[in-house]
Amino acid sequence: MQNASFDSKLQRTMPSSNCRITRRAMLIGAAQAGIAASVSSRYTSCLASEPSASLCDYPVWDMHGHLSSPGNTPEEKMDNLLKFADRMGIERVIVFMGYPWAYDPSPDEVRRQNDQVLQAVEHSRGRAFGFVYLNPKHTEESLDELDRCVRDGPMVGIKLWVAIRCHEKCLDPIVRRATQLKAPVLQHTWYKITGNLPGESTATDLAELARRHPKASFIAAHSGGDWERGIRAIRSTLNVTAEICGGDPTAGFVEMAVRELGAERVMYGSDFAGRSFASQLAKVLGANVPENAKRLILAGNIKRMLAPIFAEKRIPL
Repeated sequence: MQNASFDSKLQRTMPSSNCRITRRAMLIGAAQAGIAASVSSRYTSCLASEPSASLCDYPVWDMHGHLSSPGNTPEEKMDNLLKFADRMGIERVIVFMGYPWAYDPSPDEVRRQNDQVLQAVEHSRGRAFGFVYLNPKHTEESLDELDRCVRDGPMVGIKLWVAIRCHEKCLDPIVRRATQLKAPVLQHTWYKITGNLPGESTATDLAELARRHPKASFIAAHSGGDWERGIRAIRSTLNVTAEICGGDPTAGFVEMAVRELGAERVMYGSDFAGRSFASQLAKVLGANVPENAKRLILAGNIKRMLAPIFAEKRIPL
């Protein structure tokens, strides 16, 4: 009887014959069935009432990644990145920042790293899109680089890291230009209990910047790290979307984000290769949120945010 129960649970989680990641979905199904067979009856009833989460069921676009996969050139790194993405059924990836990383890069270093991303994106044959990496401490050079890579190039957004906190006034010209170009701005946000880096932004800093630019679109990368605090910080700033990448796949993260912000303001990203695709997908696939919310988080919201600049550049969605 126990084996029959296991087999029936496994069958429900097995992919259809036209799924292209059959082997992995089979392993997921086996794991789900094994968990259901081993936990107490109280939890088994909860598992049985939830629809199975199969990657075959969802289109996935990954909003947050880097050229830190194996390889000696941007092209080799992109090949390996896409090989790993294929294993998880990820259709498109967005990448930014080259290598090696620098906390406060010079304009020349920023340009060099953006060139690496441009090489990788071109090599991806439409699977990857790039965000231009900028250091706002060099505002005029950042505007020039934004024009080179976004206005006159193929990139579709902006990535800001830890050179300077994003509530500073030197970011205003960059955000105004981004708004004109319909380019979303992705800002690293974090709250560290040991203290942030000197130029590291919090979600509170991003909310302050976003209030000054209500027509711009912002993404709070990592949702502040301390996601309960970060979600609350951006809750009233409607032009800021919470991105769930990085960190462990902690229960409750996605549920809180959907409850406090609405599913339309939550995005999936992995922070690859610093974090695995699988651990970050688990945050969404394992969340107790409606199926339509998962679809928005995994691809729908990213596509909607990028639709205006894709239309300008005649990139098909």
